[in-house]
Amino acid sequence: MAFSDEELISRICAGETKLFELLVKRYQGKIFTLASRILKNREDAEEAAQDAFVRAFRALSKFQGDAQFGTWLYRIAYNVCLTKLESRKNIFQSLDVAFDADDDDEYHPEVAIEPSAVDTEFEKAETKEIVRSTLSKLPVHYRTVLTLFYLEEFSYEEICDLTKLPIGTIKTQLYRARTALQKLLSQMYSKEEVLV
Repeated sequence: MAFSDEELISRICAGETKLFELLVKRYQGKIFTLASRILKNREDAEEAAQDAFVRAFRALSKFQGDAQFGTWLYRIAYNVCLTKLESRKNIFQSLDVAFDADDDDEYHPEVAIEPSAVDTEFEKAETKEIVRSTLSKLPVHYRTVLTLFYLEEFSYEEICDLTKLPIGTIKTQLYRARTALQKLLSQMYSKEEVLV
């Protein structure tokens, strides 16, 4: 029998702490995906996801149930990722760089994607992977709102709860993020290669 999040939280807070593992299993994929999109580094994402679960476990008794547990957990993971980005930024600012680096913001595909005559399912999967790959080239706030809205299927209200931004800002960021994504895709691939 599968327990709801609320039932698990109640039992964990009552002393059955081993049940927290069920919440981890339930949400680990989604939390890792969010962290990966924000941090763009697998090791950092794994560390951030683990840190988010540890923080959630420690704060579980303070969970009020005003929002869904998943939204609350996403908020913790989002904050962990932002903190990690900030510390990463500070580390780079503190380095004394003695040379000018090339502009690495450009995308340089190692292998050109060519149209093929494979079945529709493969083409859909390929297109999805291209979009995911291109998504990682966007600024963090654009990656985050696109991931939450389209990949995790959060509502505007849930994204507002998570990011603490007004709904108008979320809608504006989504519009700008979609526009930036489409522009990147059109620069990288011809219309015959990717149908967006």
